[in-house]
Amino acid sequence: MNNLKKIGLSALAGSLATFSATAADFSVTGGAAIYFDDPNRGSGSKGNSFYMGDSLKFNASGETDGGLTVGVYYEIDQDDMDDYDMNIGGDWGTLAFHGSGGSTALGAVDDVMPNAYEEAWDVIDTDGAATSGSPHTIGGGSGSNMFKYTSPTVSGATLTVAYVDGSNADTIEDSYMDFAIAVSPEMVEGLTLGYASSDNQAGVGVDNNKSTMYVKYAVGGFTLGYQVSDQDHDTASLDREATIYGVSYAVNDDFSIAYTSHTMDYDAAKTTNNTDQESTGISASYTMGGMTLAGAMNEVDAMQGTATKDFEGYEFGLSFAF
Repeated sequence: MNNLKKIGLSALAGSLATFSATAADFSVTGGAAIYFDDPNRGSGSKGNSFYMGDSLKFNASGETDGGLTVGVYYEIDQDDMDDYDMNIGGDWGTLAFHGSGGSTALGAVDDVMPNAYEEAWDVIDTDGAATSGSPHTIGGGSGSNMFKYTSPTVSGATLTVAYVDGSNADTIEDSYMDFAIAVSPEMVEGLTLGYASSDNQAGVGVDNNKSTMYVKYAVGGFTLGYQVSDQDHDTASLDREATIYGVSYAVNDDFSIAYTSHTMDYDAAKTTNNTDQESTGISASYTMGGMTLAGAMNEVDAMQGTATKDFEGYEFGLSFAF
């Protein structure tokens, strides 16, 4: 994608007045994309299924006289500047401040199984409400004004730590913190191991602890993955365990296909709506030059533990980079 670049722009001079910054690189990126979807196939309530991508991204980066790299990012999406962050980096790693839209350390790896488009539980949406119309998952925390530190990679290991102050974190009493570690052993090419955990409160005196661990292995054109996650809540009926696996195959440099599965097991203390939720998905992606055609067909059985709630959905997109 061609970037609009301007050399000599000190985009960060105002906010980083204590540093002497050299010339910065500035870029504006966007693309042409059209999508077609039906998140609740066969419901009869879906209107026009076509829509257009509407994201415009602004990036600026530079280096101070002291050797620090500094970057800032803004995204305008659906008429709103909903994602923006800044980061400072050096030999010690990178410290990012996410004003809006960032993933915590656990949230970034809550489902890292190989796929060609989206996760098995994604795409499905029965009423447009994430809390009631989509499959259950075990994810990380969220919130505005979040700090996240990423360490340099040492012997194949990388550590990430996220912190959100309680006044800005979602549905927690105190501050939120989680961490993740990923290891790609140098002696085993293609292998990645990971673990992430959070130990926080979901309300006054209510603990909600989450963890996940995964393994991925790439060999030839195949990438295989297996992941397990756990949610330990003070309210026993909210305890959950998830088992996820996926396999993708790169037919060639341009075409990839994948199959993914996500099963949510509810604690025995949940006396109603406790049937295992099972999500499966098939996805594919084809790239030719600057054009990408990709999509997924997903289905979920017993959504949110209710045996009678079975749904199907799909999403396809055609995008151009230039």
